[in-house]
Amino acid sequence: MGRHLQDIAAFVAVADRLSFQRAALDRGVTRSTLSHAVRTLEERLGVRLLNRTTRSVSLTEAGRVLHSRAKQALGDLDHAVDAIDDFRDQPHGSLRITVPRSVSASIIGAVTALATTYPALSVEIDANDQMVDIVAEGYDAGIRFGIAMQQDMIAVRLNQAFHFAVLASPAYLAGRDLPMSPDDLAHHRCILYRLPSGVLTPWMFERNGQISKTNVTGSLILNDQSLMIEAALQGAGLAFVFEEGARAHLDSGRLIRCLPDYRAQFSELFLYYSGHRHVSAALRSLIDHLKSPK
Repeated sequence: MGRHLQDIAAFVAVADRLSFQRAALDRGVTRSTLSHAVRTLEERLGVRLLNRTTRSVSLTEAGRVLHSRAKQALGDLDHAVDAIDDFRDQPHGSLRITVPRSVSASIIGAVTALATTYPALSVEIDANDQMVDIVAEGYDAGIRFGIAMQQDMIAVRLNQAFHFAVLASPAYLAGRDLPMSPDDLAHHRCILYRLPSGVLTPWMFERNGQISKTNVTGSLILNDQSLMIEAALQGAGLAFVFEEGARAHLDSGRLIRCLPDYRAQFSELFLYYSGHRHVSAALRSLIDHLKSPK
């Protein structure tokens, strides 16, 4: 039964990813190990579960049925094991979370403190700006900004709030007027940010209770805030980024805050997890560490 269960778990991992290679990386085993496990399971059951070509993997009808039911059963087993953590003195096991790249550095302190406090706990962080189906992708939790909740998810608002600011280097501003209002942005090169959805981030500001969206233009489009800050440091133009991520450069004078009389939009940070799964001691401890006063 134990070997049978391992082979089913291997099959579910491959079926989730539709890739032997990606599933092997997820599980920390070789591709051949997974291939052997799935082949053994097919021989034991007497049916083909996966269609394989040199370029793709797909589920057969039998594979779809087994995948659906086995995934749920394995999930129930995981929840049962998680529940045992309530009887431990300390969090134990592993946590896998997905976090936006732009805030990963801001939460690493809390995660490091958690791992140091509980040496029997392993924490894996996947810095990824894509919206992720945490259940399908095998994450215990996700962290995102002001998310539109997926069905059956529970969200916990964290203490961190990230404020946007328009920043530029002294070199870029040399010979130019400092932008004092959103209308002034039309006369400047702006560094644009493209979201994983393909949409360019709008530049939004608030003053006296009024929120306005400003259209900006620029020839440089990036998908990473750290790169935007670096481009601004090199004089490429104005960057609309999280002020917290550029704090050291603002304090040193390498970047200057523009539009000082306008408050840029801010985003609240949420941790979310499936409402169908047991909240393990490890996940509760992570939430406590992230919500504790800094």
